[in-house]
Amino acid sequence: MGLEIERKFLVEKRDWSSLAEGKICRQGYLSVLDSTVVRIRIIGDEAFLTVKGPDPGSGRREFEYEIPVKDATEMLVELCEKPVIEKARHRIPYAGHTWEVDVFHGDNEGLVLAEVEVDRTDEVVELPPWVSREVTGDHRYNNTWLVKHPFRTWERTSFP
Repeated sequence: MGLEIERKFLVEKRDWSSLAEGKICRQGYLSVLDSTVVRIRIIGDEAFLTVKGPDPGSGRREFEYEIPVKDATEMLVELCEKPVIEKARHRIPYAGHTWEVDVFHGDNEGLVLAEVEVDRTDEVVELPPWVSREVTGDHRYNNTWLVKHPFRTWERTSFP
């Protein structure tokens, strides 16, 4: 059993893009109930089934299992809520952490987020120059929210 503690930031500058190549990522949700999530993700040539528990503010339980890409593809097409999240994920080392920068495509085109996993909720993280405002507690930037409320449908006044 793992514990996921992550912080999330908006990315507005493009000077990070030369630091890492992105892998295409497609993910969908089989179930989203009371903050418990069952997700299917294909990233590159690997696929995963992930179960995440509720986030009480100090991190959330996360269980992740590799599954056959063929099975994941079928689940994304046949079982997951639409639209499926499409993005390019870039993994960038910076100041002792690995940042994941997601450039969204499809219905969420125009959104770029950076996430960093930490070991403790009070851990100090040096921020790269290409991140801007922290949106860790803002549910609008959760992938489960973006499935039902794609970024393209947001009024520009709701996007900082």
